[in-house]
Amino acid sequence: MQNKNEDPKLKKVVDAADGLSLGISMVVAVLIGVAIGIGLQKLTGAWWTLWIGVFIGVGAAILNVYKAYAKQKRSLDELANDPRYTYKKTMNQDDEDEDEKY
Repeated sequence: MQNKNEDPKLKKVVDAADGLSLGISMVVAVLIGVAIGIGLQKLTGAWWTLWIGVFIGVGAAILNVYKAYAKQKRSLDELANDPRYTYKKTMNQDDEDEDEKY
């Protein structure tokens, strides 16, 4: 059995794929938006409808970045509340800090 403190063997690969997926999802969102714009352009015959698709794609890419940011912030907030990562001064450190001031 694997201890709970040990990292999984593929943790680095999963983290790298998670970071890579954000970049890929941004590109794919813009490309899908452009495809929607080209479809609208062919459907309506108006040249400016291409830009509607581009704006939809850019908006979707920005939404993907925001979702990734929110997910990362939630995980960091969980770590901030973890008692293992809080910093507490001891009495000896307080005395040493006062000596350094003078």
